[in-house]
Amino acid sequence: MKANRINTILLLLALVFAFSAAGCSSQPAKETTTKPAEKTEGQILMASTIGPIDAGIVAVLEDAFEKKTGIKMRHVGAGTGEALKIGQSGNVDLVMVHAKALEEKFVAEGYGTKRIDLMYNDFVIMGPAEDPAKIKGSKSVNEALQKIAKAQAPFVTRGDNSGTHVKEKELWQAAGIKPEGNWYKKFEKGAEGNAPTLKYTDQQKAYTIMDRATYLTLKNEIKLQVLVEKDESLLNYITLIPINPEKFPSVKHDLVMKFVEFATGKEGQTIIKEFGVDKYGEPLFFPNSEEGKKL
Repeated sequence: MKANRINTILLLLALVFAFSAAGCSSQPAKETTTKPAEKTEGQILMASTIGPIDAGIVAVLEDAFEKKTGIKMRHVGAGTGEALKIGQSGNVDLVMVHAKALEEKFVAEGYGTKRIDLMYNDFVIMGPAEDPAKIKGSKSVNEALQKIAKAQAPFVTRGDNSGTHVKEKELWQAAGIKPEGNWYKKFEKGAEGNAPTLKYTDQQKAYTIMDRATYLTLKNEIKLQVLVEKDESLLNYITLIPINPEKFPSVKHDLVMKFVEFATGKEGQTIIKEFGVDKYGEPLFFPNSEEGKKL
């Protein structure tokens, strides 16, 4: 009964996340699974944070890996917190996430084998051109957030314990602020991903913290501007974590490690380095494995 209940919950989660990933993505997501509990022999199933799916890099890596090895991959999109919960069930073989503290806890509790550096991009603070809090040109994220809070200027949060939300909370804490009040607005559909959150923020003429890849894919559809950027604290590291085969013997660990080898090797890291340059004039992600750092 317990197993059936878990599978049912995961199926419902996957349906929601797969629908949101497909509906809000600027590029179609490849083979986003709707049945994470039903693994297929010879296929890898990954739970991935939504941002890289929306950007399109997940599908590109999957396609290149399948072309090279013949091994198919499916994925379900979810915020990092939910992706790790799915990983805790053992119903996926791998997770792609971006919240270090949650990742370390996941590994420490035995659900994953280790954190593997894959790629990174960065977050930016976005807001309306009018900039009522006067944060443009701020020397640091701390200064910008303090100005927003002091002005009680509208700020939108995903509020869903996704990697983006976790990062935002860390930045508020570092600035010595506990955001609360009518000016601090939770987007009720935040779990659908960064793209709908940014579009909602644009409609509200508010501020938010967003990853640069989402901004680049939507910059022609919104009026919000990048007002604060390139602070070291805004870096956004994305990692792979294989699910622990000792805890979940059914996971396809050998196949997963082949994907890890590909994605962190020269070929996969080159794909990451070049992704988005032709369309946006700059890369959406930067390689971060040992091999990728040499490129």
